[in-house]
Amino acid sequence: MSIAITQTIHVLQIIVQTVPVGTNLALLQLMWTILNGSFVQSRGAIFPALKANGFSSEESRRIWRAFRHGVWYINECLARWHSYVLSEGKWQSHEYEGYRPVAVDWTAFWRFKLKGWTGKMFHSLAGRALCGVGFGVICQVGQVDGQRIPLLRQIIRTNKKDRSEATLKADTLRWVKHHLAEGEVAIADAGVEISDMQAVGMGQYVIRLALNCTGRRNYLPEYKGRGCRPKWGEKVRPLPRTHLEKEIEATPPDREEVIHFQGREIVAQGWVELIPSTYKPGQAPETFTFWVFFDPLYDKPLVLGTNLQQADPLTIFCLYQDRWSVEQIPLVAKQMLGLHRQFVFAPESCARLPELALLMANILTYLVTVLPPMPTGFWDRRPKKHLAVCVGS
Repeated sequence: MSIAITQTIHVLQIIVQTVPVGTNLALLQLMWTILNGSFVQSRGAIFPALKANGFSSEESRRIWRAFRHGVWYINECLARWHSYVLSEGKWQSHEYEGYRPVAVDWTAFWRFKLKGWTGKMFHSLAGRALCGVGFGVICQVGQVDGQRIPLLRQIIRTNKKDRSEATLKADTLRWVKHHLAEGEVAIADAGVEISDMQAVGMGQYVIRLALNCTGRRNYLPEYKGRGCRPKWGEKVRPLPRTHLEKEIEATPPDREEVIHFQGREIVAQGWVELIPSTYKPGQAPETFTFWVFFDPLYDKPLVLGTNLQQADPLTIFCLYQDRWSVEQIPLVAKQMLGLHRQFVFAPESCARLPELALLMANILTYLVTVLPPMPTGFWDRRPKKHLAVCVGS
């Protein structure tokens, strides 16, 4: 038996060691079936995937019953996986000026024709909300041997009473708010606003904003001597725009710096002590900062919002760069492991199978990094590590 298979089975045993007897074995067998790529061939069907691994019809039904009706919870499995990785000592959390990134994202396993399912998530290609099983994904970001690797921390399901995307995002942000440790910063992509972070009382955050975002000064402009006295702070526009064929200029930045990152110069412009446009001065829960980064590698600038008032712009930029590692988990789960297509229909199964897929994706990503590279054939004399490698027999 190869070292990859041995190490993989060892990890799965640790994850299921506190699951009730009988269910633990069946769950391990199902997780191994997911990891070795059998769901790619079965096109998302459980029983053909189990049959391809040599399980009899009776064994397959036992595994299915444990998966569907067994007493186990994905976040308990995640806790054991998290403890195992930290105990190994190979994964090291990223840290910038004492700030550690915690990436937050939302993903969906699309089920366009799933009857009775009310949950919908926005589909970027379709440009509208479509039927799908949505999840909030929270992970810490670190590295193993210089390779950036996410470490799953929590998976948030949709609320049974309200499966809307807005409720899922609110539930996820509330969980993050209550579980951020000292020095940790929540990192989120577009789709989350400054007002969302302030509504839940998020401790520290960095989020990506739209190019046409606006804020206001937290003080009233000087009275001009005529008309009504001002009630709103001056509007701040980080970038210029055009409205009705009329160009609106950007607000001059409060700070401007040139940062050096990976051999290139990035211009960073900042606007400090701002409040959301819907608040009057003194009414907002807290102030925030706009940072706009003009990177020569990209045509469009990067606009970030944060409440880290004292952080260096390079720190803000690096923190947001780490957010992209969370995209690896659903990518591996859906495309590499074949769980983008699923043939389960009970509400509990519709949630449990994607959750297992996300956990297996994180396990696979980590093991590919820590295990020695394996040649694909006699011609592969100098194998290199790749994240796009599945563990199989």
